Parts: sequence; structure tokens; C-alpha cells
Amino acid sequence: MGIDDKAQNKGEELGGKAKETAGKLTDDEQLEAEGKADQAKANLKQAGEKAKDAFKN
Repeated sequence: MGIDDKAQNKGEELGGKAKETAGKLTDDEQLEAEGKADQAKANLKQAGEKAKDAFKN
């Protein structure tokens, strides 16, 4: 897993958290759900990359 991939996945996770927070603050359930989905997607990518790293070593 490259540093670029790690940074991109972390950025996507943080962006999702920001969306979720903004949705909660504005009472926008759709935005909140999108934020949670973005976080889940980023976490899944991170888990896949960690599994790849484990097999490389």
C-alpha cells in the first residue's frame, strides 16, 4: 500500500466524517447518510490495503 493510497483513503474518511457532522448540524439526514457511507467505503479500502500489505510481508 503506497503512502498516496493511505493518504487518499484517510482523506476520504475524514471527508465523510465532515459530511456526517454537517448533516447532523443542519438536520440533513441524506447528507449524514452520505457521510457515513463515505466513511464505510474508506474503511473498507483501508482494510483491503492492509490485507495486501500482510501478504507482501
